[in-house]
Amino acid sequence: MTTDTLITSRIVNAPVEAVFDVLAEPANHAAIDGTGWVRESLDGKPLRENGQIFRIAMYHDNLPDGHYEIANRVIAFEPPNAIAWEPGQEGPGGEIQYGGWTWRYDLKPAGNGTQVTMTYDWLGVPSETREHIEFPPFAVSHVENSMANLAALAEGR
Repeated sequence: MTTDTLITSRIVNAPVEAVFDVLAEPANHAAIDGTGWVRESLDGKPLRENGQIFRIAMYHDNLPDGHYEIANRVIAFEPPNAIAWEPGQEGPGGEIQYGGWTWRYDLKPAGNGTQVTMTYDWLGVPSETREHIEFPPFAVSHVENSMANLAALAEGR
């Protein structure tokens, strides 16, 4: 982990295409999530291109009613090698405001499997947000759990 990024890698015993397909299906994200915050996909559509917006229902105990939505914008879509998105929230006027953090998965063949490198980057988070939220906002063990969950899903295909 550096000051503004958390990077972890793992070998998954599945082809690169299988791992990519799991990540490109937002309906899988709740099963991949290591925090327990991610709920269901609200759009029901797989990821297919840069700029695509996909919405996910979320839950966090620290919020008044716990429930909220994230509008993610795909910022890298390079099948089967890389996929990334930046989470945001829709404002009252319908515009999406992004918080400055991203999730990225880089995939490359490794023997009979895939080396998955996941990068959580919060370099773009403004200082006023950092005053209220510590980054990363979860324990490193959550990322390790997430990588194990991704491996189980991809290997089960």
